[in-house]
Amino acid sequence: MRVAAFLSAVCAAGLALALAGCGTGGYTEGGSQGNGRQLFLDSTCGDCHALADAGTEGTIGPNLDDAFAQARADGMTTDTFTQVVAAQLKFPIEDTSTDQIGMPGPEVTLPECDDVESDAFCVADQNQAIDDIAAYVAAVAGTGRTAPPEEPSEEPASTDGKSIFTANCSQCHTLNDAGTTGTIGPNLDDSRPSKALVTDRVTNGQGAMPSFKNALNQTQIDAVAAYVSSVAGD
Repeated sequence: MRVAAFLSAVCAAGLALALAGCGTGGYTEGGSQGNGRQLFLDSTCGDCHALADAGTEGTIGPNLDDAFAQARADGMTTDTFTQVVAAQLKFPIEDTSTDQIGMPGPEVTLPECDDVESDAFCVADQNQAIDDIAAYVAAVAGTGRTAPPEEPSEEPASTDGKSIFTANCSQCHTLNDAGTTGTIGPNLDDSRPSKALVTDRVTNGQGAMPSFKNALNQTQIDAVAAYVSSVAGD
């Protein structure tokens, strides 16, 4: 399939890697794949998208390996992939014509630290972060590469509920006590979930929310559930 035809098809489908409106945000180059991988893991990218090289299994957005595998096999270049990913990060489809959740803009997914008052995830340079993530995803998506085995941690896993929430939930949920303003998932101050409900959602996921049972141990799940249920709505 020719590049132009492929991009048109992606735009029409409204996938998370589409060029929103098939527009561009300038030519992207010089991104760091290493930094991009870490940003992919630290931001909401991995919560929303499956990518084998990153070891993520998000289901809110498209599986990135599936999105690029055939195009890669058909001869589309990594450089083209880089431009597609960068454009969608800059100009995402926030409002879809279906019941699917749209992709937030970079002010939500990659907020600059000057604009963030809490200790939530942020980046020093939004444009560089976009270049880095685009370079990383373009290099590995659809290649069959998988994540390297994790090295055993020398430090015990955090069991502080607020820290766990900030690290894993801040980009998707609003919670006043944690200083977070995510809008992908429910506002927890408004919904005021019980500990049992938080435990169930974190463990099993529901709808757009992924399960965290492979990312958090039971002690951590109990800790974040106790934290959220005790401060939500205060």
